[in-house]
Amino acid sequence: MPRSNGDDSSNMKTLSDIGLVGLAVMGENLILNMESKGYTVTAYNRSIDKVDGFIEGRAAGKNIRGAHSVEALVASLESPRKIMLMVKAGQPVDDIIEQLIPHLDSGDIVIDGGNAHFEDSIRRTRYLESKGLLFIGTGVSGGEEGALTGPSIMPGGSAAAWEAVKPIFQSIAARVEDGTPCCDWVGEDGAGHFVKMVHNGIEYGDMQLICEAYQIMKEHLGMSAGEMHEVFAEWNEGELDSYLIEITRDILAYEENGAPLVESILDTAGQKGTGKWTGISALELGIPLTLIGEAVFARFLSAQKEERVQASRLLNGPERNFDGDRKAFIEDIRQALLASKIVSYAQGYLLMREAAGLYGWKLDYGGIALLWRGGCIIRSVFLGRIKDAFDEDPGLPNLLLSPYFSAKVEGAQAGWRRVVAAAVCHGIASPSLTAALSYFDGYRSERLPANLLQAQRDYFGAHTYERIDRPRGEFFHTNWTGRGGDTASSTYDV
Repeated sequence: MPRSNGDDSSNMKTLSDIGLVGLAVMGENLILNMESKGYTVTAYNRSIDKVDGFIEGRAAGKNIRGAHSVEALVASLESPRKIMLMVKAGQPVDDIIEQLIPHLDSGDIVIDGGNAHFEDSIRRTRYLESKGLLFIGTGVSGGEEGALTGPSIMPGGSAAAWEAVKPIFQSIAARVEDGTPCCDWVGEDGAGHFVKMVHNGIEYGDMQLICEAYQIMKEHLGMSAGEMHEVFAEWNEGELDSYLIEITRDILAYEENGAPLVESILDTAGQKGTGKWTGISALELGIPLTLIGEAVFARFLSAQKEERVQASRLLNGPERNFDGDRKAFIEDIRQALLASKIVSYAQGYLLMREAAGLYGWKLDYGGIALLWRGGCIIRSVFLGRIKDAFDEDPGLPNLLLSPYFSAKVEGAQAGWRRVVAAAVCHGIASPSLTAALSYFDGYRSERLPANLLQAQRDYFGAHTYERIDRPRGEFFHTNWTGRGGDTASSTYDV
């Protein structure tokens, strides 16, 4: 076992309050955050040199001890032992759990703080509980800075474990203006990681919407990075005030050799998969998560750089010009961004509500908005309005039906439509802005063309249909050609 800084200090407890496995930047910063709040922490990493480097470097002189083995890690912790894993999602988490189990006692707690898939957290909760142990799967959002200074934390799993970790988690979490920590119990088994997944999906959507606003200002209005910096700085003082608007403001002002750095960055986007998981869950649960889905697809399209370069030389679009009131159109873009952002959250909350019903989670939707108010990537003043909406109506089926958000979207829709129309007419891709508007128009439509779609399904597959002049639940089949029979398919899915 390596030298434990502070072993001779009166501040170093004989046993640590919590252990953490995984000394990448997030793991190191969470340990330093915990120690700064008065907790003694044991650090462990599979690569022992990382443990020694951390103990002798950033952790020097602090109430942090290192462990060279799983056995030493477990032995250094007070009971019930609390061990947080900050390792790569998937098999590495299961591997560490298997190494820990033989050394743990009944009631000890394993915490997965990585970006795990929620179904893995459901499985791990059941598995560890079957062995008399407890499991927490928690989302942690805020990046490197948030981990060090205060992230948003979304824990779920074994409810019996919450009281043991609550003081630590809530002390290291970000806090909103009134001092409320951006951390509270989300729900059983995979609820915490599901909520974190939806958070990341909304993050994908917010980022794509901002990028589309940037592209329209650049390509349609011919604005420079400096001019756009001023626009985003102004937007960050109003109802769009958020972390992502703030960093976009700063990015657009950052120069390298006298030129904006952003214009020198290759236009291919990466991802770690959580946005894709959100879209897959939406498809499985039957939720029209159109905006976030388009944001994920936009990243896929960006990755096809070589093909896009070739296509740009072969496929022509309309000429781009603008001869209107630029200031007024910038306000239209702001309105389009605001309205689309509302749709993104509305769809994300629909997904959480559907999952809660399926998995038996009792999610506090206003409370979730509060968890996201500080520390996380999608933090914004906007989230306070979501909490207010669910406080006023806990059973609210869709954010678009709340008085505040419906008024905002209706007030924004004229500018929203002008922006989407201009983008389409001038050949500027705006998939998420457009998807958001299409969803809004579909959602507010009393009658959609699915009647024709059902007729088509019945025509070629005898899938049956319902009628508007008969009660719901009665199904009909028509022999459309006169050549078919009366036998209908047994499947009818809505």
